[in-house]
Amino acid sequence: MEHRHLNHSNYTLAAIDDIIARGTLADWQAMRDAARREPAIVGKIRRVCAAYTQDRYAQRQRFWALYVKRAAA
Repeated sequence: MEHRHLNHSNYTLAAIDDIIARGTLADWQAMRDAARREPAIVGKIRRVCAAYTQDRYAQRQRFWALYVKRAAA
């Protein structure tokens, strides 16, 4: 899936938000692998997910917030 904010190889905040909200499993796996290679991406994922903490319907963001929390431990 080509994401509207991902027209380069960098994972910007907007690209991460788009991947979490609209991405497929393959997109999520690619982002997971990129986060494992570059720890800065983990911080970006955390920032994106923090914006959704009050939204009880943001299950994808909650999943990723939990993932980066456990990956950091």
